[in-house]
Amino acid sequence: MTETGDTADTADTADTAGTADTAGTADTAGRTPGTVGLPKMSKSATAILEEWGPLEEATGPAMSTRGFTLWKNEETQAESGIWECTAGPSRWVLETNEFVHVIFGRMTVTEDGGSPVEIGPGDTVVFPLGWKGSWEIHETLRKLYVIF
Repeated sequence: MTETGDTADTADTADTAGTADTAGTADTAGRTPGTVGLPKMSKSATAILEEWGPLEEATGPAMSTRGFTLWKNEETQAESGIWECTAGPSRWVLETNEFVHVIFGRMTVTEDGGSPVEIGPGDTVVFPLGWKGSWEIHETLRKLYVIF
């Protein structure tokens, strides 16, 4: 979830302080080159995302990921953006904290030694540094994330 690059849809991708991203790209600060203002994503539920490849954490059939990095701090590796993944099981051992807000899709997360927790559209959760467990994504899931 750390890649940045070109986006395919200029109307539904990053803009800064209400200014459309006419170039279709964002720099590593999440801003369109030559603009000032706050990194901003409009229409995150329908934004066209970049292909990010197969999910390394998948524990079953291949799972495809797509995303858009809205902002990243190169010094601390903190970042925020949109991440989307197809259905399937995966195993996670988190080396950071991660804030998640689900836009669409459903998943069941089970912390090692814990009970399953259902997460779906509108749900917000924080996975703390060191969290270990499984995610069973039931249908394509799109989330807003902040890694810190």
